[in-house]
Amino acid sequence: MKSQLYRITVIPDLCNGKPTIRGKRLTVHTLLSHLAAGESSEEIFESFPFLEREDITAALEYAALMADHINIPFANQKMAG
Repeated sequence: MKSQLYRITVIPDLCNGKPTIRGKRLTVHTLLSHLAAGESSEEIFESFPFLEREDITAALEYAALMADHINIPFANQKMAG
């Protein structure tokens, strides 16, 4: 399976720098919360029509890595300092 992490973006001025889906105003946390609440992909797509199936895969991939405490560098993330 090809990684979908490139869909996760961290932009300091967007959503307080939290990881978002493709630079949209939807945080990975919000998407994962909907999944954890038992919403189906179809219900999530109704609520967020701009989402694509790969966005859900990316959020789950991100969560799996975070659960294992793996640091994920983002291509568009600026280093402090």
